Amino acid sequence: MRKAILLYNPLSGRRRKHRVADIEAACSVLRVAGVEADPTATHSGPRASEQACEAIAAGCDTVFACGGDGTIHDVLQGMVSGSASLGIIPLGTANSLAHDLRIPQDAASAARAALAARPRRIALGKLRYLDFAGNQSSRYFIVAAGVGVDAHLFYKLNLMLKGRLGMTAYYAKAAHLWLTHRMERFLAEFLETGENEPRRAIVSQLLAVRIRNFGGVLQELAPGASLERNDFRLVLFRTTNRLSYLLYILRGLLREKWSVGGIDVLHGEKVECQCLPATLPSNGSTEVNRRILVEADGELLGTLPAEITLVPDALTLLVP
Repeated sequence: MRKAILLYNPLSGRRRKHRVADIEAACSVLRVAGVEADPTATHSGPRASEQACEAIAAGCDTVFACGGDGTIHDVLQGMVSGSASLGIIPLGTANSLAHDLRIPQDAASAARAALAARPRRIALGKLRYLDFAGNQSSRYFIVAAGVGVDAHLFYKLNLMLKGRLGMTAYYAKAAHLWLTHRMERFLAEFLETGENEPRRAIVSQLLAVRIRNFGGVLQELAPGASLERNDFRLVLFRTTNRLSYLLYILRGLLREKWSVGGIDVLHGEKVECQCLPATLPSNGSTEVNRRILVEADGELLGTLPAEITLVPDALTLLVP
C-alpha cells in the first residue's frame, strides 16, 4: 500500500459528530506507516463510484470505503475488475461485511488491520433489475441481494429514524412488517451448484447471500455462505407463515441447526425472479400483484423482474 483515498459519507451511519476525527485517526495510522492517505467526503452513491475511479486513475492502489455496507456498495461499483484494493473502515449502522471479516469497529484499529491484511481476489454478485423509472439496470453486490420482504423493509425504513436510533430502527420496523405486511409470492428459477438443470419455486422471499456472519440479531443468516466460494447461499422462503420467518431468524441468532418448514437453504449459482401472473378473484375483477421490490447490500434498487448472477475474480479485498 503506497497511496490511498478514504471515501466517507459525512451524513450517514453512527458517530456522525466524531466522523472527521475518526477519519483523521485512520489517516494518521496510514501516514505513520508511510502511506500517502487523503480523506475525501462523498454525498451520493454515483459520486462515490466516480470518486473511486478518479482516485485509481490518479495512482491510488487502495480505496477505503469509510462507512457501512451501503458506502461499501457504492464505492465498489467503480472498482470492479480493476487491480486496486478495497479497504474498509466500518463507520456505518450495521457493518455486516466488517463483522464477517472481523475488522475492528474502531477506525484507527481498522486502519492498522488493513496495513497487515492480505489482498484477496473475490467474486461479486451482480443484480439486474428494473429501476423505479422502468429501465433495465444492474449493480454489483458483496454482502447479499434480496427480493421480497427484506427489500420492503428498506423501502419503509425511515432514514431519519435509522440515523438517530441505528439498528433499533431496523428491528422495530422488521417487527412491524412481520406482524402486518402482506407477503406477495413470486416465481424463482435457480440453478443449484453442481447441477445442470434449473429448478423452480414459488416464494415470498429470496436471499442470495455471500457472507456468513451479519452481526447483531441476524448473526448466521445463511450458514455456509462465504466470500471464498464462487456461489451464493440461497435462502428460499416458500412460506408466508410468520412464525416460520421468526423461527428462522431465531435459528441464526442462536446458531442452531434447526430445519424450518417451508424455508430451504442451498448453494446456487444463478437466480431469475419474476412476478406471478395476475389472478382472477371470485368476483370477476382482475387482481394485479403489487410490485415486488429488490435490494442489494441494504440498498433499495428497484423491482422485478430480476436476475442474480456471480462475477468471479471481480474485486481485490483487503482481508485481515
